[in-house]
Amino acid sequence: MWIRSRGDNAIIVCRVFPNAPRDSIEGIKNDQLAVRLSSTPVEGKANKALLRFMAKQLRIAQSKISIIQGEKARTKVLCLDGVTPENVVQILKLNQ
Repeated sequence: MWIRSRGDNAIIVCRVFPNAPRDSIEGIKNDQLAVRLSSTPVEGKANKALLRFMAKQLRIAQSKISIIQGEKARTKVLCLDGVTPENVVQILKLNQ
C-alpha cells in the first residue's frame, strides 16, 4: 500500500525520478507514488526538493514532512505529521 496511517500521521511510499524536465506527480505506479523532480540526486538536493515539492502540493508546512527511510535510495518513505491518508488522497486527487 502506497499510503497508510500511523497514529495521527500519514506514511507515504514514493519513488523519486530525479533530473526530470519539471517537478510533477505521475500517479501511483507499482504501489508507490511516482514523483518526478528536476533536481539532481547530489548532496541531498533531490531530498530537499522532494520535501519542498510535497509540502507545496499538500499545502502543509515543510517542517511537517520528513523522510523516515530511503534518504540515499530512490524509493523513500515519508511521514506527514498531523495529516490523514484520506486528506492526502483528496488533495492529490489520486485513486487508491
